[in-house]
Amino acid sequence: MFARTTIPGLVIILAPNHTGVCEVESGVSLWEAGAFRTPLGDVPVDAAAAEAMREISNGFVAVDHDAHRGEHAVEVELPFLQLLRADVRIVPLVIGWDAWQPARLLGEVLARLVRAAGEPVLLLASSDLNHYEPAAVSEKKDAMALAAIGALDAEELLARCKRERISMCGRGPAAVVLCAAQDLGAKRAEVVDYRHSGWVSGDNARVVGYAGVVIP
Repeated sequence: MFARTTIPGLVIILAPNHTGVCEVESGVSLWEAGAFRTPLGDVPVDAAAAEAMREISNGFVAVDHDAHRGEHAVEVELPFLQLLRADVRIVPLVIGWDAWQPARLLGEVLARLVRAAGEPVLLLASSDLNHYEPAAVSEKKDAMALAAIGALDAEELLARCKRERISMCGRGPAAVVLCAAQDLGAKRAEVVDYRHSGWVSGDNARVVGYAGVVIP
């Protein structure tokens, strides 16, 4: 996915809240300044963009460091970004829900931010697909989730994950990005690769699915 994408200077990363730790009422937790450190060096947080997001959201996006401290889904994306863009800046968000109405609201906030940014912005949702079921089951569930994503149908993605018991951890972040992309005029999404852990481990009894999706 990253090889198919031109990484701009500013990337907004949306990640699920795996820990359940959240101090803000909206469930949208922002780390607003400083930097995230990886073995490849520091990735600065764009404080101006973070502040602009807070203002546009009218309090819906709020600073919440505790939600980030035990979270991994932002950090796992950073080395890929650093390898392709050494001077990349981020705005990291951790999201504690998978509901349609707040996803649509946050998508509108991000679309407004992108329009006002004055530079290209990449919206990046961090997620696995289905977890810890046999490969044949996960492949079917993952295909259902990816079909909704490919159609840019955020509401159906969330409904389908619930209805079909698809344990895609970042369905909330993905739905937000789909909403923002549609608001910005996107018409389609392209699944550029799909794998699951059994392809590497040889153990197809309990796999985790992964995919890269690009929205042109």
